[in-house]
Amino acid sequence: MKARDLGELALRNLREALLRNSLTTLGVAVGVASLVAMLSLGVGLQELASKRLANSGLFDTVLVSSRSNLRGLGRTGAANSSSPHESRALDQDALQEMEHLPNVVEVYPQIRFPTEVRYGGNSYSTMVAGIPASSRANGAFEGVQGSFFSGPNAEEAILQIEFAKEMSDQPSALIGKELDIRYMERQPLGSQSGTADPADAKSNGRAGEGFSIVPREKKLRIVGIVETEPAAGFGGFGSGRTLIPLQVAEALRAAQVNDLREAVHATKGKPTYSSLTVRAKSPSQVEGIEAAVKNMGFSAFSLLDASRNLRLFFTIFDLLLGIFGSLALAVATLGIINTLVMAILERRREIGIFKALGAADSDVKQLFFVEAGVMGLFGGLLGVTFGWFIGTGITWGTNLYLKRQNLPVAHVFSVPWWLVLGAIAFAVMVSLAAGLFPATRAARLNPVEALRYE
Repeated sequence: MKARDLGELALRNLREALLRNSLTTLGVAVGVASLVAMLSLGVGLQELASKRLANSGLFDTVLVSSRSNLRGLGRTGAANSSSPHESRALDQDALQEMEHLPNVVEVYPQIRFPTEVRYGGNSYSTMVAGIPASSRANGAFEGVQGSFFSGPNAEEAILQIEFAKEMSDQPSALIGKELDIRYMERQPLGSQSGTADPADAKSNGRAGEGFSIVPREKKLRIVGIVETEPAAGFGGFGSGRTLIPLQVAEALRAAQVNDLREAVHATKGKPTYSSLTVRAKSPSQVEGIEAAVKNMGFSAFSLLDASRNLRLFFTIFDLLLGIFGSLALAVATLGIINTLVMAILERRREIGIFKALGAADSDVKQLFFVEAGVMGLFGGLLGVTFGWFIGTGITWGTNLYLKRQNLPVAHVFSVPWWLVLGAIAFAVMVSLAAGLFPATRAARLNPVEALRYE
């Protein structure tokens, strides 16, 4: 039988029992819609998580620290060791050496120090963190109230929303106001003449032999309030709730946690850093940079392992969603089987005439296969459409709830092209599998008995 004749005959048979076949097709559509809705939810959440983490600068970042930080007091001569397996001092020379590594965009120190903020006659204890100008593109600053820093040397501050709420009942009213920060400035010990000038101390070779702590104050203008706290402890932001430009933080020379370790180790006139942040051109370059940093004698850490675990989690999550979404489609296959079995009972005489006219068993089987495939195709198309509307409704409802909670909106639903084609193809294959038993049963009918059937 020609393919054209087979198709026309299958469509005619489907039209004769329009209501029953439409309900069966609708059952397939509901199954596909549930499958598409669940899988697209998993895809959307994965894309949302990947986008947030990519914008946060975590995946293209390597955190570098001295190996002596992890061993406590380490060996005295570790800073002068040239062996890649020995610990080195994390100083300006090391920073410049890392800047010349291939595929490195920038290297900057993590500066984080405790301070007392004074505003409106009240004092607040908090942590100040210096952030580089490249942080403007960070995902944490997408919904910033106000603006980012006007320049790398601007004496400005961005407050984390929770800290801003402690300072004022109306955090947005703080933008444009000034605050005072009190901190401890670290000054190298002067020469024997008593000078406290850092340049003189360095020229006398005494910058690493000790330092003094001098209380200082600094006025800063509040230019923005960030809703979500930047990545704590990674990527150069630390857990600071008051953010200032990195160059301003360096100029303050504020005492940090690693200053005590530096005083103990006496690093011979070269100030050291507690940790450095190395940014790569792309996440694919992180592994090579991490290996190069370790060969230089430093400890390095990146979130590659965490990202692998994240992908594993979403793979399992998508698998579970697909299994639960397929249950409705499995129920729809029973409807297809029922519809085609009923069609065999109603068309036994017709099948007998086909065989009497010379139709082979394969022709009868193909006829029922085509009918099942058509129901699967239309059910798949309708199911993808229904699934898209369901996902759109979920996204709308989620964003409505997030807005009421004063949270940024998020796109939690995504229907990629491969999911559309895969869902339709899966619906057709399931329908063909459901039609296998009825088609085989119809092909085995005895034409003589079929012609006698009333």
